[in-house]
Amino acid sequence: MTMTVSSGIPMVRINSAVFLFGLACTLLAGTPARAVDTQLPSMGSSAGAIASPEEQRQYGFYVLHELRNQGQVLDDALLSDYINTLGYKLVAYSPQPDQAFTFFVVRDPSINAFALPGGFVGVNAGLITTTTNENELAAVLAHEISHITQQHLVRAVEAEQKYAPLMILAMVGAIVASAHQSPYSTSNSDIGAIATAQGLVEQMQINFTRADETEADRVGIQTLAKANFDPDAMAEFFERMQRALRPGFDENDVPALLMDHPVTLERISEAKARAEAVKKEEQQRRAMLSTDAAKTPGAVHLLLPASLKQASGAALAESARPAESREQQRARAEAYYELMRERARVLASDQSTKTAAYYADNLRNDPAFNTLSNRYGYALALVRAGDAKKGREVAEKLAAEQPRNLVLQLAAGNAELMSGTRDAALQRYARLEPDYPDNRALVLAHAEALLYDNDKASAKHAQDLLRPQLSRDDEDPQLQVTFARACELAGDPVRAGEAHATAAYLNGRAEDALNQLKQIAKRSDLNYYQRTRVEALIAQMTPLVLDLRRHKIKPEDQGKFAPAQSANPPSIELSLHRNNLPL
Repeated sequence: MTMTVSSGIPMVRINSAVFLFGLACTLLAGTPARAVDTQLPSMGSSAGAIASPEEQRQYGFYVLHELRNQGQVLDDALLSDYINTLGYKLVAYSPQPDQAFTFFVVRDPSINAFALPGGFVGVNAGLITTTTNENELAAVLAHEISHITQQHLVRAVEAEQKYAPLMILAMVGAIVASAHQSPYSTSNSDIGAIATAQGLVEQMQINFTRADETEADRVGIQTLAKANFDPDAMAEFFERMQRALRPGFDENDVPALLMDHPVTLERISEAKARAEAVKKEEQQRRAMLSTDAAKTPGAVHLLLPASLKQASGAALAESARPAESREQQRARAEAYYELMRERARVLASDQSTKTAAYYADNLRNDPAFNTLSNRYGYALALVRAGDAKKGREVAEKLAAEQPRNLVLQLAAGNAELMSGTRDAALQRYARLEPDYPDNRALVLAHAEALLYDNDKASAKHAQDLLRPQLSRDDEDPQLQVTFARACELAGDPVRAGEAHATAAYLNGRAEDALNQLKQIAKRSDLNYYQRTRVEALIAQMTPLVLDLRRHKIKPEDQGKFAPAQSANPPSIELSLHRNNLPL
């Protein structure tokens, strides 16, 4: 059960059945596809008996927290709110519009995306930066959403569940071996355990993958059209990816998307044919609507989680002005997408100097590259590369060009802060607040600027800004860490400790979080409300920690489902949460 208490921790208890289901489901999802077309089980199958929707949701949270522990999740307020708002616009027109979803960006340059049980969809930063327009990004999301709404992963476990215990035992052996080895280890025990697990995975190929993919294509294209995106985008994107397999290609450069998600000419042709059929259906449907109804994209706001409603109102396409035509809405959405694409490119890069050089060289040599979004990326890259003064010059020019663009204003404020002009940043954020009340990205930026000089009065101001956000968003570790710092500076160590424990939990360190809470509970100066809140958190977190212990996952190994990170972290090839889950 996911429960939220006043501290904002979404508690998830992972019992043995859910844990094993999750392992089996992830292993099966990461299996290489076998091109065998069989009949999918009917919607009335017993797939739901494998794990309830609530249990699937629990597992999704568990995986997300583990990925955070490995540093694989790009927790950025603007990007997270964008990808979730875009995702929910599609969910609103999916076969399961009431299902809870969580979309997140993975800090990985490879071109891929994946679906997890419980409505969780991960999108690699590399996929975002590879798309050329929002329709393509929406197409990939629609496909992943369809995998979840059509219960493909759960059905895969159901079809192969008799093999799951053997696979789990083998993979646990690989996990234990790899977690205590260098990422570059060549020890016999490490290689042997991994080879055994991989061999079993190859034996366990899902025999209806092609049928799953066909259904996800069909349902995804329908969802795209209903949500006012281009239904041709799916075929166009995969067609562009297929060009990577041109004669003379380097096998090491093949997109991960194609390694485990084969795209054939037949499949592309089928997708194009489906898109044509769907467009005709949509034209007929819209012809029956009134002019006013046709201009209304749908009641997306009613479906958005509370944490996204304010963010979407800032600049996203869903906050379109009533007087705008569909074409104007689409153009504004596309402009916002382009900014987020460059933001993903910069924030996911671990070579900030090279990223800044990429923008500088192209802006100097290619006139067509001189766009608003690329100049925005350049400003971000300069600040991250340590040249905040020059970054501020670029960002302030952009902000002056579009004074109502929140994304550009936030970039200018951050550049001002990092270049030593904190007062200018604070003034900018204060001017923005009336137009964008309770926007998460703005609140975080303002609070962090207030805390920059370790001033107690400013810390109290930051607390006041952050408290409303905590009540709306219980899955943002950055929010918790910032609030913890504000509480420390403001002289509230108990509340700071709770927030630090929450952040530890969200980052996949459940036992660490529980130990922090137990230390707080030992304090003799807790008032009734503080003690009640802390004890409630301990009671909710204890079952999860006990389950981790039962599975012999030690505190130091929590979050180590992949090899330990190094100064130059490799891709998480050995992780249970592999990047090559099928699209």
